[in-house]
Amino acid sequence: MWQFIAGITCGCVAGGLLSYHVLLRHSRKRIDTDNASELVELSKLTGELAHEINNPLSTIKVNLKLAHEQLGEVHSDDPRFGRALRKIAIVQAEADRLAEILEDFLRYIGKPELQLELTDLNELVGDVVDFYAPQAYNSAITIRKGFSEKVLRCKVDTRMLKQVILNMMINAQQAMPQGGDLMVRTEQQEEWAVIQINDTGCGISAEALPRIFDPYYSRRARGTGLGLATAKKIVAAHRGRIDVVSEPDKGSSFSIRLPLSTLSTTA
Repeated sequence: MWQFIAGITCGCVAGGLLSYHVLLRHSRKRIDTDNASELVELSKLTGELAHEINNPLSTIKVNLKLAHEQLGEVHSDDPRFGRALRKIAIVQAEADRLAEILEDFLRYIGKPELQLELTDLNELVGDVVDFYAPQAYNSAITIRKGFSEKVLRCKVDTRMLKQVILNMMINAQQAMPQGGDLMVRTEQQEEWAVIQINDTGCGISAEALPRIFDPYYSRRARGTGLGLATAKKIVAAHRGRIDVVSEPDKGSSFSIRLPLSTLSTTA
C-alpha cells in the first residue's frame, strides 16, 4: 500500500516537473521572436499553464502531509513501512521545491503592479536589515551598516523593494557558507539614491558575471535562476538599475540605483 501511495505521488509530481520543463523549453524557443503579440500570448499561456500545474500540486502537497502524519501514527516492524515513510518524505520535499519553482516563475512573468509611495530609503533598508539580523547571526554573518546622513526620498513600492533587498541579502549569505561580513550602505549620487550590498563571499567568475541576471541561469545546483532576473525587473519598473562588481574568492558588490524624488540635503 505504501509503495502504491509513493508511486502515485511520484508520478503526479514527475508529470508536473515534465510539464514545467517542456514549458521552459518552449518559452526559450519562442522568446526569440520579434513579434510582440506572440510574446504577449506566450506570457499569458505560460502563466495559465503554471497556474494549472500549481492547483493539483497544492492538492498533492496537502495529501502527502496527511498521509505522512497518519502513517506516522501506525506502528509496524515491517522494514517496508519505514522505507515507505522515507519515500513519502522525499516526494513531499520535491513537491515543495516544485511549488517554489512555480512561485518564482509566476512572479517573474507577471508585470509588476507598483503601489508607489514616497519613502525614505534609509528607513526602508534599516527595516529589512533588522528583519534579517537574526538569520545573519545564525549563519555567522556580521552585518555592517553605513547609512547616508541625507534623507533619501524615493517613490517606491515598499513591499516589492523590501523583497528585492532581502533576497539579495540571502544571496550574499549563500555566497558565505562559512560566515563573513555583509556590508549594507546607502548614499546619494547626484540624482540617484544608491543601496549597496557587499559580501566577503566566494565571488562570481568573469565568465558567469554577464549572465547572472539572465532568466533560468543559476550558479546554485537547485536554484531556479529567476531571483536576480526578477529583482532586475522590479528595479527597472522603478526606473532604476542594478549593477554588480565581483571578484572570485573576494566577494561581490551589488548596487541598486533608484531615482530620487527630491535632492534633499536634510540630515
